[in-house]
Amino acid sequence: MSATAPDTAFPAPHGSARAHEARRPDCPWCGSARLRTRLRTGDLRRHRPGLFTVDECRDCGHTFQNPRLTPEGLAFHRRAVPGAPRDPATERVLALHSVRRRRRATARAMLPYGEPESWLDVGTGLARFPDTAREFFPYTAFDGTDLTTRVERARELGRVEEAHVGPLTDPGVLARVAGRYDVVSLLHHLERTTDPRAELHAALDALRPGGHLLVETLDPRCVYAALFGRWWLPYDQPRRLHLLPRRNLREELQARGCEIVVAGHRAAHVPHDLAGLMALALSHSLPAPDTPWRAIPPSPADQRLRTAVLGAGTPLVIAAGLADLALSPLARHTPLANSYRVIARKPKS
Repeated sequence: MSATAPDTAFPAPHGSARAHEARRPDCPWCGSARLRTRLRTGDLRRHRPGLFTVDECRDCGHTFQNPRLTPEGLAFHRRAVPGAPRDPATERVLALHSVRRRRRATARAMLPYGEPESWLDVGTGLARFPDTAREFFPYTAFDGTDLTTRVERARELGRVEEAHVGPLTDPGVLARVAGRYDVVSLLHHLERTTDPRAELHAALDALRPGGHLLVETLDPRCVYAALFGRWWLPYDQPRRLHLLPRRNLREELQARGCEIVVAGHRAAHVPHDLAGLMALALSHSLPAPDTPWRAIPPSPADQRLRTAVLGAGTPLVIAAGLADLALSPLARHTPLANSYRVIARKPKS
C-alpha cells in the first residue's frame, strides 16, 4: 500500500460503511440498552487510520467496540502491512502476557487435574504455549486452531499434532474437534473474537464430558483502565473487540452446567500497565511516524527526531516496567489486576 494507492484496501481515516458495522443500540452480552461510552481513540499502537469507540453496558459491565469493525476492517488492522511503523517498546510491553515464564505458570495451573490425553489451544498462533506446556505434560497430544496459517507452521515445527485454520465456531472446524479434548485453553483469545459467547460454547463442545476449560482474559473493571482511559495499552484498539467481566464469564459457564474450580486475578495479572502507558505516551508526544497511508510524509528532520527520542526514552519505559513489577504483589490482590483466570469443569453427562 502506498500514499497514492487507490482507496481499495481501507476506507477513509474516520471509517465508512466498509470499515464499520452499524452501531449497536444494545449490549451484545445481555441485551441492555443502557450503554455508556468508555473511550474514543485512534490506533495508538500501530498508527493506522480510523476512529474507534469502546462502550460499556451499565447493567452487566460488558465492554465492547461499538461500532465494530467489519471483517474487512479487522483484516486490515490485524495483518502486517509493508512499511507500517512499529514502536519496539510498545510491542515488547504488550507481548509480556506471552513470555515463557508466564506460559509455564499457566501450564502449571492444570497440574492438579492430572495429565490430559488431549489438549486444544484455541488461537494458538505459532503454538508457543503448547510447546511450553509439553514440559509438564509430555504424554499429552496438543492440537491448535488459529485464524491464520501460522498454526500450520506450528505443526511443521512439531509444536502441535493437528492444525486447524479458522475460528473455532466455524462448522467445519468444530466438526473436526467436537468432543475430543480433555483440556481446551482460551488464553487472551476471547477479547479478539467477534462473538465471545459463541466461542465459549464452541470450546465447551470441543471438550469431552468432565474435561476442563482454561480461560485467561482481560478484566474491563481493572482500575488502571478507568485511570488511563485510551492510554491503557490492553485496550489495543481496534484489534480487541470484547472485554468480559469475570462475573459474566462465570455465570455463562455455570448456565452450561460447568463447575467453576478456579476463578481469580492473582495468577493472571500481567504487570505492564505503567510501562504500556509510558510507551504510548512517549510515542505520541513526538512527530507522527511515516506510514504508507500518509499523503505527505514527515520531513527527514522529524523522522530523525522521532527515532532519537524514542531511543532516549526507552529507559523511562524500563523504569515504568520496574514500577509495575514492584507493585505487582499488591496489584494481584486488588482491583488493579488487569487479567483473570477461570478453570471450569464440563459436566460428565
